[in-house]
Amino acid sequence: MDKMTFFKARQWAFSFANTHNKETSGVELLLLGQMHWSATQLLVHFHDVMPDQEWQTFQTNVQRYCLEDYPPQYLLGEADFFGLKLAVSPATLIPRLETEELVEWILAEHSNKPHKVLDLGTGTGAIGLALKQNRPQWEVTLADISSAALTVAQKNAEALALPVTLINSDLFADIRDDDYDIIVSNPPYISPAERPLMDQSVLQYEPALALFADDDGLAVYKKIAHQVQAYLQPAGMLYLEIGFKQGPAVKALFEQELPTSQVVVRQDISQNDRMVRVKMR
Repeated sequence: MDKMTFFKARQWAFSFANTHNKETSGVELLLLGQMHWSATQLLVHFHDVMPDQEWQTFQTNVQRYCLEDYPPQYLLGEADFFGLKLAVSPATLIPRLETEELVEWILAEHSNKPHKVLDLGTGTGAIGLALKQNRPQWEVTLADISSAALTVAQKNAEALALPVTLINSDLFADIRDDDYDIIVSNPPYISPAERPLMDQSVLQYEPALALFADDDGLAVYKKIAHQVQAYLQPAGMLYLEIGFKQGPAVKALFEQELPTSQVVVRQDISQNDRMVRVKMR
């Protein structure tokens, strides 16, 4: 029997994915992530023999991805975000590319002078850790209602050697400081009514606590709008990720709750409403 090379393993996996109507990008992610390689490194090793244990693990992961809709990032236990390699688990959402644009917006508007930052509903710690990595002078706190998610965030902070504070809190319930310069949140914002429209792998494996909110997905925004001013500096800023249909509604509720603030909706690279900035004044 011919030895299984990385090239042949990839060919098999692509064929298996196509047969089951799954994206081959997920297969590529599984292979690169398992071997800790870049795409260029894979090319270099294409005709090397794949060790039996690696081949067995790869087959199992590809089958779970294709047959069970299991997310590749959970199979690997890690995901890339803003140049960081982050541990992920079913207790946390998988960081999305759109959220990187929220980080970019914050960094573009704030220099490296010291700022006090709260990442509310941090999950893996993705937003707060990306900010800390790029602005070492900032004092960053990661907060989440889920102790399991905070455990993952702490693991990531330690692996990246990024000093941050972690707080187990339901939104602001256990936040004691009231002088943040920046508060950022990617809260649950999907309406339960949208469940039939969602990808099955998200519904089955990602934490519902981090996905869904009542009031057409606006419930958490309403709570934040009602409380946030008490935790910000007088000229502080709140940054939020939103659902692509929620721009007008989120803008209106913050303008109503905080009538002296400036509320701006920003679109993502796909020209969908995706982010909101609320500037106190």
